[in-house]
Amino acid sequence: MSTVTGTDVQDLAPVSAESLAELLVARERPPRPSALSASLTFGWRAILKIKHVPEQLFDVTAFPIMMVLMYTYLFGGALAGSPEKYIQFLLPGILVMSVVMITMYTGVSVNTDIEKGVFDRFRTLPIWRPSTMVGYLLGDALRYTIASVVMLTVGMVLGYRPDGGLAGVVAGIALLVVFSFAFSWIWTMFGLLLRTEKSVMGVSMMVIFPLTFLSNVFVDPRTMPGWLQAFVNNSPVTHLASAVRGLMGGDRPGAEIAWSLGWAGLFVLVFGPVTMRLYNRK
Repeated sequence: MSTVTGTDVQDLAPVSAESLAELLVARERPPRPSALSASLTFGWRAILKIKHVPEQLFDVTAFPIMMVLMYTYLFGGALAGSPEKYIQFLLPGILVMSVVMITMYTGVSVNTDIEKGVFDRFRTLPIWRPSTMVGYLLGDALRYTIASVVMLTVGMVLGYRPDGGLAGVVAGIALLVVFSFAFSWIWTMFGLLLRTEKSVMGVSMMVIFPLTFLSNVFVDPRTMPGWLQAFVNNSPVTHLASAVRGLMGGDRPGAEIAWSLGWAGLFVLVFGPVTMRLYNRK
């Protein structure tokens, strides 16, 4: 085993601070990424996570198929006389319900990364601070689109025929994805606020179930008690379901579209700053 003597240490060439700086900074520092570039990068990261863990697509494939089949044949005969008639009313609503329900997994993903310590590294990067959160939501927008396509495919097989044609279907899905993107800011807040992913999922279900089931997804609200109609008719999910149903049915429900976009803007304005405040202080 060799040792280094005092003579050997003295023979080493001294390293000045200037030469060390030249070695570490051999060329110009790359420019700081823009807000859009950073957000798209984190969005791509979210997509890569799906690539390496394909089980994450279970909730946007198997779950929507199960929902369409179950509610069509469970309620179709009793509410509309036949599943074929009922699916014309049900499919846009169940599409809204399923996509809104899977938005809660955004908060679960955020909470999981916090537990792993990934966010500690993100906060040290010279990037636009909200880009990490926006990236999560951009990646999840792909999942919402996949779920919509899967449900529409199953609905077409079961007899659903959108009178609005391709344009109406695309417009309905686009409105749904925009609303879900904004709605997901609620779950990013919970993902930062709560300690475990189980807590995030539990609180999310407590919020989502009343909003989705107390709406016009399954039935016309006019058959409900007056006090319940007041809640249902002003629910953001009711406005969204009516807008998507109208667009896919060939109508132009301007008021419902405006309400849906208004709710989406409200979610971003309220929960976006709260999320970033928690993120900066976490």
